[in-house]
Amino acid sequence: MSSGLLIALSVLLPVAGAFVVLALGKWPNAREAVTLITGGGTLWLVSGLLPYLREGARPRLDILEVMPGVQLAFEVEPLGLLFALVASFLWIVTTIYAIGYMRGHEEENQTRFYFFFAIAIAGAIGVAFSANLFTLFAFYEVLTLCTFPLVTHHQTDEARRAGRVYLGVLLTTSIAFQLLAIIWTWQLAGTVEFTQGGILAGTASAGVLGAILVLFVFGVGKAAVMPFHRWLPAAMVAPTPVSALLHAVAVVKAGVFTILKVSVYVFGLDLLGALAATAWLAWAAAATIILGSLIAFTKDNLKARLAYSTISQLSYIVLGALLANRWGVIGGGMHIAMHAFGKITLFFAAGAILVAAHEKDISRMHGLGRTMPITFGAFFIGALSIIGLPPAGGSWSKWFLGMGTLEAGQVGLLAVLMVSSLLGLYYLLEVPVKAFFFKPPEDAHRPEGIHEAPTASLIAMIVTAAATIGLFAYPDLAYELMSMVVPGGAP
Repeated sequence: MSSGLLIALSVLLPVAGAFVVLALGKWPNAREAVTLITGGGTLWLVSGLLPYLREGARPRLDILEVMPGVQLAFEVEPLGLLFALVASFLWIVTTIYAIGYMRGHEEENQTRFYFFFAIAIAGAIGVAFSANLFTLFAFYEVLTLCTFPLVTHHQTDEARRAGRVYLGVLLTTSIAFQLLAIIWTWQLAGTVEFTQGGILAGTASAGVLGAILVLFVFGVGKAAVMPFHRWLPAAMVAPTPVSALLHAVAVVKAGVFTILKVSVYVFGLDLLGALAATAWLAWAAAATIILGSLIAFTKDNLKARLAYSTISQLSYIVLGALLANRWGVIGGGMHIAMHAFGKITLFFAAGAILVAAHEKDISRMHGLGRTMPITFGAFFIGALSIIGLPPAGGSWSKWFLGMGTLEAGQVGLLAVLMVSSLLGLYYLLEVPVKAFFFKPPEDAHRPEGIHEAPTASLIAMIVTAAATIGLFAYPDLAYELMSMVVPGGAP
């Protein structure tokens, strides 16, 4: 199979699967089987592009010329392939989880959920394989629009309000800031193609280029850099599998991926490091890291605490890009994968607790680990990755980010990373500690014996927890791909 066909099918197969799912809505088993088969096929197609990159190729597929010099086109480079591999693999696992959760929680509109989830994966892969800023922007907006019905899944007043915030923040930032930055880039450089080393060097003054960088960083609302973060906690009203999609699989990762890609292929690290705006934007990301962690402290609702944890962790990746050096970009890119597996495990656990024990608040989870040991054991593993402790994969990405701060001579930013990890020790490990070592509340009505989540959800949680540990033992693929993005000396 040619590389062009692999690219086309990687984007089109999830769309085709979505419409088959819609047609099979009356037969849940068949509907979910098609979702799993489509997910497996998509992962196989995306994986088939890896040998081309290892041979030094950059597979490309041109679709159409929108205007002179601007094409709707796909090109596979290492950062995009890493994102696509993570999204396609976690689609399969999240589907397995959703089968248990959606049925166990007796959710309505399950066919609509699987349909839009598949479309969202197609949008994420379109973002990942974008050859230029135009294609990226088009699929970025597709991803926003097709996840709106997932955020408003319950169709309650609260869900509709959350949906308005979701669309309002993401569309406003992308149209008012990101689109302006893209048009400005095209006007200066005469192209919007992603190019190794960047396209903006020498095209304008440092002040103008700094302004464009600011527009990109704050225009990518999905990266949730404060103050454009409100959409993410608001969206927690959605079912837990949707939260997993938003936080780990597609949406927020599309945001931080965009900032990394723009940093490397539009500005280039040399130019990025020379701009004064880069330094204060790095501190804006650092402020988001600390503030997100501090707000997480105040949240008793588990999903809300995880939401603010995500806001904090996303800015690790933004910071990695803005360090404008090899280790920062490698650490940021690897954190896309490491955070995805760790955070999805945490959200899977939160959903399992809701389905099995009907508890949302951490203050009411005392002693629950005695009846749900697998769930809280998985939560513990996911928490280790988010904190950055062995034997979980997040320890690698945070190590490289730390190296990036030292290479940049930014000891203050290294201190920010360390303080954030210390805060994470409390607000994340508090959950399993209370679940395993504290007595249940007097008014708690806990089932006798083991009472875990539905089997399908439990299997998915075990897979992602095991993968989180596996990424610590075998980080090679993520490191290999990111090393292709910013070639340099041996570690």
